[in-house]
Amino acid sequence: MPTLLPAASRLLLLPRALLSMASGSPPAQPSSASGSAYVPGSVSAAFVTCPNEKVAKEIARAVVEKRLAACVNLVPQITSIYEWKGKIEEDSEVLMMIKTQSSLVPALTDFVRSVHPYEVAEVIALPVEQGNFPYLQWVRQVTESVPDSSTAPL
Repeated sequence: MPTLLPAASRLLLLPRALLSMASGSPPAQPSSASGSAYVPGSVSAAFVTCPNEKVAKEIARAVVEKRLAACVNLVPQITSIYEWKGKIEEDSEVLMMIKTQSSLVPALTDFVRSVHPYEVAEVIALPVEQGNFPYLQWVRQVTESVPDSSTAPL
Protein backbone atom coordinates (compact mmCIF):
# COMPACT_ATOMS: atom_id res chain seq x y z
CA MET A 1 0.00 0.00 0.00
CA PRO A 2 1.49 3.41 -0.93
CA THR A 3 2.23 5.80 1.87
CA LEU A 4 0.23 8.98 2.00
CA LEU A 5 1.95 12.33 1.95
CA PRO A 6 1.31 14.66 4.88
CA ALA A 7 -1.43 17.22 4.17
CA ALA A 8 1.06 20.09 3.80
CA SER A 9 3.05 18.15 1.18
CA ARG A 10 -0.07 17.31 -0.79
CA LEU A 11 -0.99 21.00 -0.95
CA LEU A 12 2.34 21.76 -2.60
CA LEU A 13 1.32 19.47 -5.45
CA LEU A 14 -1.86 21.42 -6.23
CA PRO A 15 -1.69 24.05 -8.95
CA ARG A 16 -1.76 27.63 -7.73
CA ALA A 17 -5.18 28.23 -9.32
CA LEU A 18 -6.74 25.37 -7.36
CA LEU A 19 -5.25 26.69 -4.13
CA SER A 20 -6.65 30.15 -4.76
CA MET A 21 -10.05 28.62 -5.54
CA ALA A 22 -9.91 26.67 -2.29
CA SER A 23 -9.06 29.84 -0.37
CA GLY A 24 -11.98 31.69 -1.95
CA SER A 25 -9.86 34.28 -3.75
CA PRO A 26 -9.83 34.37 -7.55
CA PRO A 27 -6.59 33.46 -9.31
CA ALA A 28 -4.49 36.45 -10.31
CA GLN A 29 -4.76 37.36 -13.98
CA PRO A 30 -1.50 38.24 -15.70
CA SER A 31 -1.40 41.67 -17.26
CA SER A 32 -0.18 42.74 -20.66
CA ALA A 33 2.35 45.45 -21.36
CA SER A 34 -0.50 47.99 -21.40
CA GLY A 35 -1.57 46.85 -17.93
CA SER A 36 -4.93 45.40 -18.98
CA ALA A 37 -5.89 41.86 -18.02
CA TYR A 38 -7.84 39.37 -20.10
CA VAL A 39 -11.58 40.02 -20.05
CA PRO A 40 -13.26 36.65 -19.39
CA GLY A 41 -15.49 35.66 -22.28
CA SER A 42 -13.93 38.04 -24.84
CA VAL A 43 -12.52 35.05 -26.73
CA SER A 44 -14.65 32.08 -27.75
CA ALA A 45 -14.08 28.54 -28.95
CA ALA A 46 -16.56 27.66 -31.68
CA PHE A 47 -17.29 24.11 -32.78
CA VAL A 48 -18.40 23.15 -36.29
CA THR A 49 -18.82 19.65 -37.68
CA CYS A 50 -18.10 18.91 -41.34
CA PRO A 51 -18.79 15.86 -43.51
CA ASN A 52 -15.11 15.35 -44.41
CA GLU A 53 -11.60 16.77 -44.14
CA LYS A 54 -11.71 18.52 -47.52
CA VAL A 55 -14.73 20.63 -46.54
CA ALA A 56 -13.30 21.31 -43.08
CA LYS A 57 -9.95 22.50 -44.50
CA GLU A 58 -11.67 24.78 -47.02
CA ILE A 59 -13.80 26.41 -44.35
CA ALA A 60 -10.88 26.59 -41.89
CA ARG A 61 -8.59 28.34 -44.38
CA ALA A 62 -11.34 30.77 -45.35
CA VAL A 63 -12.19 31.83 -41.78
CA VAL A 64 -8.50 32.34 -40.96
CA GLU A 65 -7.90 34.30 -44.18
CA LYS A 66 -10.95 36.46 -43.45
CA ARG A 67 -9.66 36.97 -39.88
CA LEU A 68 -12.87 35.56 -38.47
CA ALA A 69 -10.63 33.13 -36.57
CA ALA A 70 -7.07 33.10 -35.32
CA CYS A 71 -6.73 29.32 -35.39
CA VAL A 72 -8.75 26.26 -36.39
CA ASN A 73 -7.96 22.76 -35.19
CA LEU A 74 -9.35 19.85 -37.17
CA VAL A 75 -10.21 16.70 -35.24
CA PRO A 76 -10.72 13.89 -37.76
CA GLN A 77 -12.89 10.82 -37.53
CA ILE A 78 -15.40 11.73 -34.87
CA THR A 79 -18.65 9.80 -34.74
CA SER A 80 -21.85 11.81 -34.48
CA ILE A 81 -25.11 10.18 -33.45
CA TYR A 82 -28.17 12.40 -33.72
CA GLU A 83 -31.83 12.51 -34.63
CA TRP A 84 -32.62 14.02 -38.03
CA LYS A 85 -36.10 14.15 -39.53
CA GLY A 86 -37.43 11.49 -37.17
CA LYS A 87 -34.61 8.99 -37.70
CA ILE A 88 -31.52 8.20 -35.60
CA GLU A 89 -28.43 8.82 -37.75
CA GLU A 90 -24.76 7.92 -37.29
CA ASP A 91 -22.06 9.65 -39.34
CA SER A 92 -18.30 10.00 -39.43
CA GLU A 93 -17.40 13.70 -39.38
CA VAL A 94 -14.54 16.14 -38.81
CA LEU A 95 -14.77 18.53 -35.87
CA MET A 96 -13.46 22.06 -36.28
CA MET A 97 -12.37 23.87 -33.10
CA ILE A 98 -12.26 27.56 -33.97
CA LYS A 99 -10.71 30.23 -31.75
CA THR A 100 -12.01 33.75 -32.27
CA GLN A 101 -13.16 36.91 -30.56
CA SER A 102 -16.62 36.51 -29.08
CA SER A 103 -17.75 39.63 -30.93
CA LEU A 104 -16.98 37.86 -34.24
CA VAL A 105 -19.13 34.77 -33.55
CA PRO A 106 -22.20 36.15 -35.40
CA ALA A 107 -20.11 36.94 -38.53
CA LEU A 108 -18.34 33.57 -38.25
CA THR A 109 -21.71 31.81 -37.99
CA ASP A 110 -23.11 33.67 -41.00
CA PHE A 111 -20.05 32.80 -43.08
CA VAL A 112 -20.08 29.12 -42.09
CA ARG A 113 -23.80 28.89 -42.89
CA SER A 114 -23.19 30.46 -46.32
CA VAL A 115 -20.52 27.92 -47.38
CA HIS A 116 -21.37 24.78 -45.40
CA PRO A 117 -22.90 21.83 -47.31
CA TYR A 118 -25.26 20.79 -44.49
CA GLU A 119 -28.87 21.97 -44.50
CA VAL A 120 -28.36 22.97 -40.86
CA ALA A 121 -24.72 23.62 -40.02
CA GLU A 122 -23.60 23.15 -36.43
CA VAL A 123 -21.97 26.28 -35.03
CA ILE A 124 -21.72 26.31 -31.24
CA ALA A 125 -19.57 28.90 -29.46
CA LEU A 126 -18.44 28.78 -25.85
CA PRO A 127 -16.81 31.75 -24.11
CA VAL A 128 -13.30 31.22 -22.80
CA GLU A 129 -13.19 32.24 -19.17
CA GLN A 130 -9.50 31.58 -18.55
CA GLY A 131 -6.43 30.38 -20.39
CA ASN A 132 -2.87 31.17 -21.35
CA PHE A 133 -2.91 34.97 -21.42
CA PRO A 134 -0.37 35.38 -24.27
CA TYR A 135 -2.39 32.95 -26.42
CA LEU A 136 -5.69 34.72 -25.71
CA GLN A 137 -4.05 38.07 -26.54
CA TRP A 138 -2.74 36.57 -29.80
CA VAL A 139 -6.26 35.40 -30.75
CA ARG A 140 -7.54 38.94 -30.19
CA GLN A 141 -4.65 40.57 -32.10
CA VAL A 142 -4.94 38.27 -35.13
CA THR A 143 -8.67 38.87 -35.41
CA GLU A 144 -8.58 42.62 -34.63
CA SER A 145 -8.45 43.93 -38.17
CA VAL A 146 -10.84 42.21 -40.52
CA PRO A 147 -9.53 42.73 -44.08
CA ASP A 148 -11.59 44.44 -46.75
CA SER A 149 -13.94 41.85 -48.27
CA SER A 150 -13.03 42.98 -51.79
CA THR A 151 -9.42 41.89 -51.29
CA ALA A 152 -9.98 38.83 -49.11
CA PRO A 153 -10.08 35.42 -50.77
CA LEU A 154 -13.31 33.41 -50.54
